[in-house]
Amino acid sequence: MRKPLTETDRQETLATLLASGWVVCDNRDAIQKQFIFENFTVAFQWMTGVAIEAEKLGHHPEWSNVYRTVDVVLTTHDIGGLSELDVALATRMDAMA
Repeated sequence: MRKPLTETDRQETLATLLASGWVVCDNRDAIQKQFIFENFTVAFQWMTGVAIEAEKLGHHPEWSNVYRTVDVVLTTHDIGGLSELDVALATRMDAMA
């Protein structure tokens, strides 16, 4: 079963993500980030690659794409908040961007 991040996990793992541009959502236990790419094609290629990684993890982002901008929100719905899956997917997204 998936477990929520502990306070220690939040301090250690979220610090790295926050330093790379992720922010904690004000109204829910989630993180979000906006990725901006060279053009629509590059943004869509990135989304395709992320979709493959998300399938491998069995964890899927909330996201929207307008032209070269992709807005992402990550949370683990079945536990109602952040888990290690969100950290893993966010880390992969950053590496792929």
